[in-house]
Amino acid sequence: MTQTTNAVRKPAARPEPRWPAMLALLAIGGLRLALPESLSVGPDWLILAIIAVLIIPTIWTFHTGSDRLSRVLGIAMTSIVTLDMIWSLGLLISRLPARKEPPTALLESAAALWIANILVFASWYWRLDGGGPHAREMRGVHTDGAFLFPQMTLDPAARRSMGEDTWSPGFVDYLFLAFNTSTAFSPTDVPVLSRWAKLLMMIQSLISLATIALLAARAVNIL
Repeated sequence: MTQTTNAVRKPAARPEPRWPAMLALLAIGGLRLALPESLSVGPDWLILAIIAVLIIPTIWTFHTGSDRLSRVLGIAMTSIVTLDMIWSLGLLISRLPARKEPPTALLESAAALWIANILVFASWYWRLDGGGPHAREMRGVHTDGAFLFPQMTLDPAARRSMGEDTWSPGFVDYLFLAFNTSTAFSPTDVPVLSRWAKLLMMIQSLISLATIALLAARAVNIL
């Protein structure tokens, strides 16, 4: 009697919820409303409207099993908000020496862009790590990816005893990672393994540093 040597991993019993990622994108669109029109392309509601329109087919394709199309739409939405955020930050920095914007508007804009930076890169990490949420679900347990979460370092026996034998990161885990990157400029308890992830974290840290430096410089001028 032969035994199977390679165990087949089963998909996760409960699919990872997509609503936190959708909510993050809507929040980014809402934060854009805090920016003056001089720091954005088109009307302030444009990005929020684009996200609201694209979310509908994204959710529909996910529930109908068209995971590839759902992934493409999700990446398209994340790309749009990323480019818009970087463009607005560039305009904000370029207008700072001219002092054309009121100090209050500049500080509010910098704060909105700093928060948007966290949400944008949390979305990227969530969408790309381990092939994305659908690929992580198909594996059933997260053991390989661009980030080494603490749960991944536990031995199988310890994971079972802690009830983490089918653990897989969710959006909140990537949000925590992005928050630490923007505040401490490092991933803290989550080492980075992949080159693409290192590049993205460098870009996120650079944007966060530029925004914080902008806030500090403006605060000094006000004082």
